[in-house]
Amino acid sequence: MQITFYGHASLGIKIADTTILVDPFISGNPKASNINIETLEADYILVTHAHQDHILDVEAIAKRTGAVIVSNFEVATHFDKIGLESHPMNHGGQWDFEFGNVKYVNAIHTSSFPDGSYGGQPGGFVIEGEHKNIYIAGDTALTMDMKLIPLFTKLDLAILPIGDNFTMGIDEAILASDFVECDKVLGYHFDTFGYIEIDHEAAKRKFFDKNKDLMLLEIGESIEL
Repeated sequence: MQITFYGHASLGIKIADTTILVDPFISGNPKASNINIETLEADYILVTHAHQDHILDVEAIAKRTGAVIVSNFEVATHFDKIGLESHPMNHGGQWDFEFGNVKYVNAIHTSSFPDGSYGGQPGGFVIEGEHKNIYIAGDTALTMDMKLIPLFTKLDLAILPIGDNFTMGIDEAILASDFVECDKVLGYHFDTFGYIEIDHEAAKRKFFDKNKDLMLLEIGESIEL
C-alpha cells in the first residue's frame, strides 16, 4: 500500500492496481500548487464529509476519471444527482470493494455543503487491504468511539487530524492513537491556514516521548506500508 499526501486532508492511496483519492481539496490550496489535479488518476474517491475543504475537486476528478465516490448517503446522493457514480454508506456499515473492505466509522464534526445545505453526518474510514489496514479519521474530535476500531481491525497506520481549532490537536491525537491501538501515525489537516498551523518539531517530539511515530509528509511525498 502506497499513501501520498496532497496537502490538507487530501490523500492518494494505491492498493495493488486500484487508485483511491481521499477528500481532494487541491486546486484551492495554494500550498498544493505543485499538484495538478488533471494528472491525478482515481478509481474511487472517498469523502469523509461535505465541507468545501474536502470536496472541492471531487466533481472535476470524478468526471474525468469515472471514479466512484464513496461517502455518507447524503454526500453520495448529491454527486449521484449530477450524474456521477457513487456508493452510499453510513456509520457502522462496511462493504467489500475489489481493493479491500471499507468501514464507515464515527467522527465528531459538522458537515454541510458550501451552499449551506445538509451534508449528512461526518465520518472516517477503516480500510482493510490485502496486507495492510489503515484508519482515516477525517475531521474529528477525540471520541471514545475510536476504542471500537481495534475490536475488529488491527491497524498498521492511523491517519489523524492534528491541526487543532477545527479538529483535535496534538495531545488529543496521541490519545487517539492509544484508543485505536496504533503507534504509527500520519498527521494531516494542519498548516493549510492560520488557525491550524503547528510546530512540526514540537509535535514529533510529543509523539516520540510517548514511544509513538508521527509522520508529517511534504505535499506530494509518499510512504509505503
